[in-house]
Amino acid sequence: MSDVDRIRRFCLSFPGTTENMQWGEDLCFKVRGKMFTVVDLSKGKEAPICFKCPPEKFQELLEIEGIAPAPYVGRYKWVLLERANVLGSADLEDLIRQSYELVVAKLPKEKKKSVRKPSSKRRRSK
Repeated sequence: MSDVDRIRRFCLSFPGTTENMQWGEDLCFKVRGKMFTVVDLSKGKEAPICFKCPPEKFQELLEIEGIAPAPYVGRYKWVLLERANVLGSADLEDLIRQSYELVVAKLPKEKKKSVRKPSSKRRRSK
């Protein structure tokens, strides 16, 4: 599975997530109309990826080679990874999850209600 496929599956696993193509070949993942991750498909398998990160993590990420403030939205603590594999899979997934959670936290109350958190399924003993 390519990085793009893996990222796509992961992003779509979050409640209320939609995807659409925007600005040419940018695959945008949104929750209730608000973006939390963008993948530039014009670059092929190792596509650049952009996402919002926690303010305390922003400077730390910028110290890693291959990560820069995202064009246009860097001032809002969005970062751009030159390639999806700049970070390990677990770290990237954790940051995408945080991006999703940051965006959901900023949604208006009415929209937040319709985004359900993944429930932990418990088995009932019979």
